[in-house]
Amino acid sequence: MSTLDRRRPVFLTLLIERPYSHKIVFHSTTILAVRHRDRAVLAGDGQVTFGQTIVKQSAKKIRRLYNDRILAGFAGSAADSFALFARFESKLEQFRGNLERSAVELAKDWRSDRILRRLEAMLVVLDKTSMFLLSGNGDLIEPDDGIVAIGSGGPFALAAAKALAHNTDLDARAIAEKAMVIAGEICIYTNAKIVVEEL
Repeated sequence: MSTLDRRRPVFLTLLIERPYSHKIVFHSTTILAVRHRDRAVLAGDGQVTFGQTIVKQSAKKIRRLYNDRILAGFAGSAADSFALFARFESKLEQFRGNLERSAVELAKDWRSDRILRRLEAMLVVLDKTSMFLLSGNGDLIEPDDGIVAIGSGGPFALAAAKALAHNTDLDARAIAEKAMVIAGEICIYTNAKIVVEEL
């Protein structure tokens, strides 16, 4: 190893030896869940990107499950996300719509199943009383304040939704819609074609 190599900072070494890959940016969307004043809302944008190209403007990344009592949204590879939706729906059927038990069991499977561990997606699931974020590492997180967001625009939507919830009299749907607009103005992977579902 040369003197130059020994002196090169670690972060620079990582950038050089692991150049940008499309696979790194697979959460190119924004999904936002808000539970506020006895209402539960899930919002998602419609943009689908392939590398640096927008290939679809009006994709639906959120859906109603288990007799419309549960909302679920995904960020990540479409094929992987649909596979997870199917697995989560089967858990809901198995546990008769018990959201927490279904989410826990899916997280266990995700962590232990070799095929599931390779799926590149994140899920947000919620009903009127609870909300969970499931990550590709098998993590299961219940947010403290009833607001969670995923995807590349997630941090922007999350910050906007928290500010609106704590400082305005807006209801859950209005908070979600306004926060998604803000995220779309900042994140290049998020567009203004927003789909909102409410319980």
